[in-house]
Amino acid sequence: MIVGFIGLGTMGGSMALNIRKAGYDVIVNDLRRELADRHLEAGCTWGESIGKVAEVADVIFTSLPGPREINMVAFDEDGLLAGMKPGAAWFDLSTSAPTAARAIHPRFDAKGIQFLDAPVSGGPTGAASGKLAIWVGGDEATFNKHKAILDAVGDQAKYIGPIGAGSVAKLVHNAAGYTIQAALAEVFTMGVKAGVEPLELWDAIRAGANGRARTFDRLGGEFLQNKWDPPSFMLKLAHKDVTLATQLAREVGVPMRLTNLALEELTEAMNRGWQDRDSRVAMLLQEERAGVLIDESAEDVDATRKKGDF
Repeated sequence: MIVGFIGLGTMGGSMALNIRKAGYDVIVNDLRRELADRHLEAGCTWGESIGKVAEVADVIFTSLPGPREINMVAFDEDGLLAGMKPGAAWFDLSTSAPTAARAIHPRFDAKGIQFLDAPVSGGPTGAASGKLAIWVGGDEATFNKHKAILDAVGDQAKYIGPIGAGSVAKLVHNAAGYTIQAALAEVFTMGVKAGVEPLELWDAIRAGANGRARTFDRLGGEFLQNKWDPPSFMLKLAHKDVTLATQLAREVGVPMRLTNLALEELTEAMNRGWQDRDSRVAMLLQEERAGVLIDESAEDVDATRKKGDF
């Protein structure tokens, strides 16, 4: 079986390597040829075009920035629809809109190709280690047929429903994360301005009910250390994800006040020119409004983390 992989960025590059490490023949493609160097060294082959990958691969994985790029890869003249053979399958690992997945699916299904939306969660570290959740929507038989390849990508590959279901799950997950982020910045800066030292406050709330669930551990990295570069996940990608989530909410008639507030935060941060910084940089906006600056050393944060472990 030949596996195609298109999109060798921060996430895709590692996922493609893990498929190769599992023993599969892998053909790769990216707009930036140099990103494939480590894959070719590992035994992958280079596809000169998306069409070339489509022609030879039995199953294709894509890891792309968003709906626009996915549609280009799918429908360009030398794209996947034109080149893939009947009986092949395409798993899109990108974070996209469920409406986009549902629009793509019938055009590929008419040609005898199974398209499945399969967004991942776990970040760059998870992509490298293979510790990723993969939420798959589409044909269950196709999921089962290629489960072994998915297991090479992530340790928690799950079929969750028809086409679009994976994207819904990812948007629910990511929108929740960024909504919690905005709420944490608000309440934490209130506590600091009320007179509690940042590390003492952090240590205290970690011992509470939510803290025992590790809800507040996210504060220990970028926020407490005032460290936003290099990004683990760029602001512009977070802005795209939460935008997609609010679009979905409107489509199904669900009000999401905090998510829309979180999106406003991300938009304001984008307007500051922070789009390529870590997505949590939007938390700086609440610090400005509160009139506080939180800037703890990594050593002190780590010591406080260890002190509060239980």
